[in-house]
Amino acid sequence: MNSEEIAKKNVARGAFVETQVDDGFLVFTYKNDDNRVQKVTRHIDSDYIQFHFCVKGSSKFIFNEGRYALNIQEENSLLLYNPQRDLPIDLEVDPNSWMVSILISIKKFHGLFSQEADYISFLNEDNRDKKYYKDGVISPSMAIVLNQLISFNLNQSIKSLYFTGKAYELLSLYFNRSEDANVEQCPFLVDETNVIKIRKAKDIVISRIAEPPSLQELADEIGLNLKKLKEGFKQIYGDSVFSFLFDYKMEVARKLLEAGEHNVNEVGHKVGYSTSSHFIAAFKKKYGTTPKKYLMSQT
Repeated sequence: MNSEEIAKKNVARGAFVETQVDDGFLVFTYKNDDNRVQKVTRHIDSDYIQFHFCVKGSSKFIFNEGRYALNIQEENSLLLYNPQRDLPIDLEVDPNSWMVSILISIKKFHGLFSQEADYISFLNEDNRDKKYYKDGVISPSMAIVLNQLISFNLNQSIKSLYFTGKAYELLSLYFNRSEDANVEQCPFLVDETNVIKIRKAKDIVISRIAEPPSLQELADEIGLNLKKLKEGFKQIYGDSVFSFLFDYKMEVARKLLEAGEHNVNEVGHKVGYSTSSHFIAAFKKKYGTTPKKYLMSQT
């Protein structure tokens, strides 16, 4: 068996879980929990804007019959739009990887922002007929919505309603970030060294979730002054360091509770709360319910 045959054997074919939330508005989810690459294809015409989110692992978009490929890594997003030609999805999803995609027609999308067309750069008159590409970082708030979409386990009769709300929430979070996270308008982020330092700061607070450093300690550790840390973090992740960390803690706590291996006190300690009452109050602030009631709602 030659290498090409082996490669084909290690690629399985799959299909998106497709949910139509409105006319010209679709949500695709795909979970590859296998140990092989999964290939997923779907014809998409030029009327649609595509938002792709890599929730877990990594994937690869194939263009022009294999002549060009574009990788997307965990915690990253990709916006694609080309009004001049159809842009079919030809996706290779790596083992243990999850993807969520939102497709919305340009007509419907423009209706959402009809009063704010200049706010979305590819909707203004100068750019409307141009192709558009943008990669970005998934914020903790977006990650929560994405995981809710891909792990949907409520009654099927309310799936369309649930996905409609979550899809609009995801778009609002996506574009809420763009005002602060526009690299073209921010000289600070042009310096790739600073971007690397800010991403290192994110990794540090996540790795020390229970006992994070102070902002000054974090700034010293990554080699930036405090002002640049604050500004840069907000520009990349759309939030302050500790608001980001709070959202991340609550998402970790939610997943730990769902896994069922730890009680509420243990989960609270794991994400840095010394008392269960403080953890319960924080969880309720984020999700509007207590950890116990949240668990009951999942059964």
